[in-house]
Amino acid sequence: MSEVTTLNVEARDRAGKGAARDTRRLGKVPGVIYGNKLPPISIALDPRVLWTEMNKPGFLTRLFDISVNGKVERVLCRDVQRHPVNEQALHVDFLRVSAESKVHVHVPVHFINQEQSVGIKRGGVLNVVHHELEVIAPANAIPEALVIDLASLDIGGSVHLSSMALPAGVTVVSHEKNMTIATVSAPTVAAADVEEEAAPEAEAAEAPAADKAAGDKSAS
Repeated sequence: MSEVTTLNVEARDRAGKGAARDTRRLGKVPGVIYGNKLPPISIALDPRVLWTEMNKPGFLTRLFDISVNGKVERVLCRDVQRHPVNEQALHVDFLRVSAESKVHVHVPVHFINQEQSVGIKRGGVLNVVHHELEVIAPANAIPEALVIDLASLDIGGSVHLSSMALPAGVTVVSHEKNMTIATVSAPTVAAADVEEEAAPEAEAAEAPAADKAAGDKSAS
């Protein structure tokens, strides 16, 4: 069961842009609860409480219980409209969910055991292709993150979607058959070192040829 956070809100008696502006003038953030084949409910939230929750990890993948007019609505945040300058919330949308609901969400990818990775210990570099993945998951079992163990990954190795262990009921949305999540590539510094080492050898090989050419000119 995913962690559920309780939010205290106020009901708004009017919807629309004018009502939303009035709510913001009163120091609140307007919002709406919709979905699950029920009428939408207009709400107003304390901006400080909302800001605190927005700055916690996984705000868009966490469940909330919102009490409105004596009824508790279990919801998932689907969208936050932000001020273009200060990024404060201007409006927030919540989707009703139930135990049977399945939702599309973006879940971060976390990599563990980098310090034990065979390739990284040999100087390899981790290249992350996808920092998050879109998944379909049960609303009450949304993973906080998809974890990938790098311990056995060597230089030249890759992590593909097919090798990931997904939680029960979770599927990844992808247009690629077996997309690459991350790779460990050879260090670019090593290539530069090889070039630097090869330079003196090339200069040494060129020196006798230059001396010979100079001698030929003197003889002529």
